[in-house]
Amino acid sequence: MGKRIRVQRQSSKVFRAPTHKALNPVKYVPLSDKPKLTGVIQEITHEPRRGAPLAKIKYENNMTKYQIIPESIYVGKQVEVGAKAELEIGNVLPLIRIPEGIPICNIEGNPGDGGKFIRSSGCYGTIQSRSREKVVVKLKSGQLKSFNPLCRATIGIVAGGGRPEKPFVKAGTKHHLMRAKGRRWPVVRGVAMNACSHPHGGGGHQHIGKKGSCVSRNAPPGRKVGLIAARRSGKKKK
Repeated sequence: MGKRIRVQRQSSKVFRAPTHKALNPVKYVPLSDKPKLTGVIQEITHEPRRGAPLAKIKYENNMTKYQIIPESIYVGKQVEVGAKAELEIGNVLPLIRIPEGIPICNIEGNPGDGGKFIRSSGCYGTIQSRSREKVVVKLKSGQLKSFNPLCRATIGIVAGGGRPEKPFVKAGTKHHLMRAKGRRWPVVRGVAMNACSHPHGGGGHQHIGKKGSCVSRNAPPGRKVGLIAARRSGKKKK
C-alpha cells in the first residue's frame, strides 16, 4: 500500500502558509486631506515569507506602518507621503505627480488600497504615458497596465535585488525557504513513482499509461492529477 499523494495532503499543515509569522499589514497610510505627511524610518526588518525587506515608519500623526522600501533607504531617513511630497527615493506620491521614466514600485491598484503591484525584491516599473483618465505603467514582465492617476507609488527600486542570484548549494537550504513560504517542494514527477503511489506511476518505462493525462474536474483527490478539465490536449494543428 502506497502513501497518500500530494493532492490528497494539500489541506495538511505541511503545505499551509504560515500567516502567523506575518507582521502588521504592509500598506501605505490611509488617504488624508493633508498635502504631505512626514515620517521617520525607525527600523528595517525582515518578514519570513517575504524576500524584500520592510521598514517600520512612524509618522507625525503618531501612526506606525510597515512598508516596502526601495534601495538606498536607511534608519533615521525621513520619508514623505502625499501630493506635495518631494521627488526623492522612498517618498510616496500619486502617479499623476511622477514624471515618465523614473523607476517606481509598490503601486496601488485603486486609490487608498495601500499597494498591490511591484512589491518583489529588485523589481520596478516605469510610467510610459499619462492622461486625465489613466496612467500607463510598464511592469517588470513587460506588460502595460493602466492605473488611476490618483493611485500612489513609491519612488525607487525595491530593495533586496540580487537575492535569487545566490546559490542554495544544499537541499536543506532550499527546504527551509520553501517551508517558510508554505510551498510544495520537492515536486516529483508522477511517472517516476511506483504504481501504488501515483496514478501515473509504475510500468517498465516512465509513461502515463492507457488512461491518459486528462481528468475530470469532479475527480476524487487521489485521481485528480495531470491535465485537470483540459479543453484540449496534444499538439495543436496549424
